[in-house]
Amino acid sequence: MSFSGNVRARRPASPPPGYSHPPPTSQRFPHAREDHLDADERRAAASKGYGPGRTKAYPPGGLNLSSGEFKALFLIVVIASAVRLFRLSKPNSVVFDEVHFGKFASKYIKTQYYVDVHPPLAKLLLTLAAFIFGYDGNFDFKDIGKVYENVPYVAMRMLPAGLGVATIPLAYLTLRALDCRATTALLASLFITFENGLVTQSRHILLDSPLVFFTALTIFLWVGFCNEDKHKPFTPSWWTWLTLTGLSLGAVLSCKWVGLFTVATIGFNTVYQLWVLLGDLRVTPRLFMRHFIARAICLIAVPILFYMSMFAIHFAILQNSGDGDGFMSSEFQHTLGGRGMADTFADVAIGSKVTLRHVNTQGGYLHSHPHNYPTGSKQQQITLYPHRDHNNDWLIINGTQDGDPGVDWLDQPLHYITSGTRIKLRHTSTEKHLHSHDQRPPVSDVDFQNEVTAYGMKGFIGDANDDWIVEITDGDKRDKESYKRLRTLRTTFRLRHALQGCYLFSHKVKLPDWGFEQQEVTCNKNAVKDNSLWFIETSSNSKLPADAPKVNYRVPGFFAKFWELQQVMWTTNAGLTDRHSYDSRPDSWPRLRRGINFWVKDHHQIYLIGNPLVWYLSTAAVAAYFLVRGFLILRAKRGYRDFDNSKVLKYDALCGFFFMGWSLHYFPFFLMQRQLFLHHYFPALYFAILLSCSVFDLLTSTMRPRIRLQIAAVFIILAIWNFHHLSPLAYGNPWTRQQCEKAKWLKTWDFSCNDFHVDIAHYNLPAATPQKSTAPALTTIGGEAGGRAPIVIEDKHKAQEQANNEQNKETETAAGQMGKPEPGVDVFAEKPANDAKSSVTVEGVVKGDQDTRDVKKEISSVAPEAKTTIDAAAAAPEGKKEDTDSSSASSSPTSESSSSASEDSSKKEPVATDKPEDVPAAAPKKPAGPLDEMDMEAKKVAEELYPDAGS
Repeated sequence: MSFSGNVRARRPASPPPGYSHPPPTSQRFPHAREDHLDADERRAAASKGYGPGRTKAYPPGGLNLSSGEFKALFLIVVIASAVRLFRLSKPNSVVFDEVHFGKFASKYIKTQYYVDVHPPLAKLLLTLAAFIFGYDGNFDFKDIGKVYENVPYVAMRMLPAGLGVATIPLAYLTLRALDCRATTALLASLFITFENGLVTQSRHILLDSPLVFFTALTIFLWVGFCNEDKHKPFTPSWWTWLTLTGLSLGAVLSCKWVGLFTVATIGFNTVYQLWVLLGDLRVTPRLFMRHFIARAICLIAVPILFYMSMFAIHFAILQNSGDGDGFMSSEFQHTLGGRGMADTFADVAIGSKVTLRHVNTQGGYLHSHPHNYPTGSKQQQITLYPHRDHNNDWLIINGTQDGDPGVDWLDQPLHYITSGTRIKLRHTSTEKHLHSHDQRPPVSDVDFQNEVTAYGMKGFIGDANDDWIVEITDGDKRDKESYKRLRTLRTTFRLRHALQGCYLFSHKVKLPDWGFEQQEVTCNKNAVKDNSLWFIETSSNSKLPADAPKVNYRVPGFFAKFWELQQVMWTTNAGLTDRHSYDSRPDSWPRLRRGINFWVKDHHQIYLIGNPLVWYLSTAAVAAYFLVRGFLILRAKRGYRDFDNSKVLKYDALCGFFFMGWSLHYFPFFLMQRQLFLHHYFPALYFAILLSCSVFDLLTSTMRPRIRLQIAAVFIILAIWNFHHLSPLAYGNPWTRQQCEKAKWLKTWDFSCNDFHVDIAHYNLPAATPQKSTAPALTTIGGEAGGRAPIVIEDKHKAQEQANNEQNKETETAAGQMGKPEPGVDVFAEKPANDAKSSVTVEGVVKGDQDTRDVKKEISSVAPEAKTTIDAAAAAPEGKKEDTDSSSASSSPTSESSSSASEDSSKKEPVATDKPEDVPAAAPKKPAGPLDEMDMEAKKVAEELYPDAGS
């Protein structure tokens, strides 16, 4: 049987719709690879409830690290600990803002109320470290450079240093969770490890290290949640990551308000997530609402509750009165121990002794004290004082009555104060009247402001310039009488001057030192109403019956106190507009134009400056992403489909997230007018470093792992070299002036090189201890070149002066270097010369390892009529000259307060002397006879040298 050649084979039937062909299998393994599992693996998977082929659970947060990575991460933590904890006990004195945050720890331990512009979490953590190690709160942290005594400052510094170390593995884990390569994560962690600015900031009792740590923790937890959300939502692990993100948001917000920028970063990302879910037709409205409510609870309610709980702890600890009382309202102050007020009479009448408080500026008391203005009328000062004092008491007397209104009210019926009543206010301590006249105040010297003084004397009934007219502006709804007449704590009113027409006024302007920095009080013709409102806090009157109505403050609850403190913090923060010697504007931060001088003492300096390599690479990465993203948008507009590439999408999402975080932590500072410093850039710097490493991951994505690792090693070595190059400024290590000058890569880096020794060997010399000399103080007179030898005698005046100098040497040594430099003070200022009758000039000339001194002194006790000037040589022995450089610099007092003397003593102009040029200096010589004979010989020589002096 034959087959025809034109017969076709029948085509097999097509598969049904939706059917996919099974993957091809080999003859050796006809089934899928998963089916050929080890028996032990199948039993382990079955015991955990996994189906066939699934032996591993989804890693928490999408993190799948190998054992080698855990070892590398451990090594990184060890290196980071060594970098941040190295010489943590040095310096042993107060550094930069340890002045503030150490003091706040003392306030917590002593339970004394204070006000700060930052939330309390980081300060509570610092206090906890101090309390655990036995700090009693008795150190005042008054000045930069003050040596710590009985303070566990190392333990307190250990907290920010430990959080700085913990930030580094968080950066590693964040990039690994974002599917970056291990090399990239290693690069980021080492960049942060050797970033000089972050190292310097984390080694002291400051708040920025906790802030950066909680920022990094928030980003890591959010990335972990996003991975869980992509895998499977609403699992226990999903809820855990989301809740922890909310708690971390509350923590970063509770460290500093800069944490609001981190909240905004997570908030924008959450909105984007919900927007994508809304466009997914597979997501039902019910499921969308579950996503929305879960995020609202965990990312809004949880952070708010955490933030408020920190203030609840804050209020629970600070229960007693402190120096922050004056910032709070009277009701708030009434809740503090020591500030409670007894019930006071509600009625106010002629003859009542009252205390008046200003409504708008934290309720200061109208105050006077027996000190006069230095200019203007030079009459007694009137101020606003925030604390209770007997100088706040005033007596209300009738301003329309003849005779002596100060006592006549005793014989008259009780007269309540109503709107329009003309009164005088007599200061009970000094018996002067509240007074104003057509005279400009000493500070607010403008035409519409009049001076307010206390004027008069005992028995003086006053004049018309003492008269004020009461104008009631508001009352209390609970007390209808408070709208008709003055009622204590219920009525707010204004005081208008009877002749000038101006209103008693106060604003946030402080008087200079002569006014004890108390708040200015004036009489303002154009007064803002809020700043001219007053109320009466206490009132007493002997004519009121004992059962007369009494009032007191309402005790505010937690929410009222919480909201009031937020307002005070906001107002105080916005008021920090004064310029600072080391402040900077945001435009200079990415370029690292200047740093912050933290501390200078004993030829060592701590100056906050970043690692140039890390800094500029991160800035370049930010600029590169901005330009490339803009270029891709333009290409998409022209029809190119770059965003269809999965690699482009991955790195666009990765870099875009970090760029958004950088932008939200950087650009808002341009809207702020307050003081800003380089350390405000650190949260943005963290995002910029992660962005730069993400760019590295993209650029090396096509390279072999070994090449990628070699390139990363080059960057790491360069970063370590940059760190080491500037490390003396981070640790306060010995440095020479030449090394310092070479390290100034930018002219705007203003660390002071003159504060370092010329030679590194000087740091190894022992500090010279002043020794009390037992030898007599000698001086010489006479002597000619090639002729008569000089006569050496004992100078009693010089001996007494040396004794005084030796007595004060220790005080000068301890106090001289204590406070230099304090930020805000010109560190290049020289100390003005003192005006002294007997001037001593110490002229130090540094030459290599030697320091020679010429001590010149004018002496007129031997021959006053001849005006003879004598030179006393005080040169050190040749073998001890090397010690004089370090000892003189370390024991000499610094200029004004705590400012650093950046100019060397050798550059100070010597005090001029009137030594005759024809009388050469002579070397000291031992006396050759009794003291009487030397005195006689001295007079004889003087007569021979200057025969005309006697006439």
